Amino acid sequence: MRAAVIYESMFGNTELIARAIGKGIGAEGAEVHLVDVREHEAYELTTYDVVVVGAPTHALTLSRPSSRRKAVEDGADPSHVQWGVREWLATLRPGARLPKVAVFDTKVRSMRLLPGSAAKAAARLLEQTGHEVVGRPTSFYVTAAKGPLADGEEDRAREWGAAIASELAHERLTEHQARPEQAQG
Repeated sequence: MRAAVIYESMFGNTELIARAIGKGIGAEGAEVHLVDVREHEAYELTTYDVVVVGAPTHALTLSRPSSRRKAVEDGADPSHVQWGVREWLATLRPGARLPKVAVFDTKVRSMRLLPGSAAKAAARLLEQTGHEVVGRPTSFYVTAAKGPLADGEEDRAREWGAAIASELAHERLTEHQARPEQAQG
């Protein structure tokens, strides 16, 4: 199995979660490529079995250039301002199929009770263009906008990645086992 983990990260927390998810997927025997969303064009995504997309939650949704500028004012890398997951998703055409997609975000722990989520927004955009989102959009928590990650979140991300890989491997095995029966029928 081949997996790409595409992420947007302003302060490094979403990247840490993306790396942990990649480790979890890789622990299940998959080949994993981590991709900063700003470098997405270097990869042919249709060659992957699953693409995992992650972004920080800004103002209860996916970041925008204005919210990224605010993050830069607060110390984030200025090279992140113009391009994020929202812009990348806008480049996806309905006819250009991605493999199965899983989505995650990072958000401040105090936002746990608030309904906003970059992952849920990304899942909606993906589904609106006909892409198959697997699993539930998942949030991982930071203690403040700049971080650090809340205790245990990297471990939880590794487990989530492993679960995605395991579920897809099981699904592929089931499909493979069903094919001989169909040929006999």
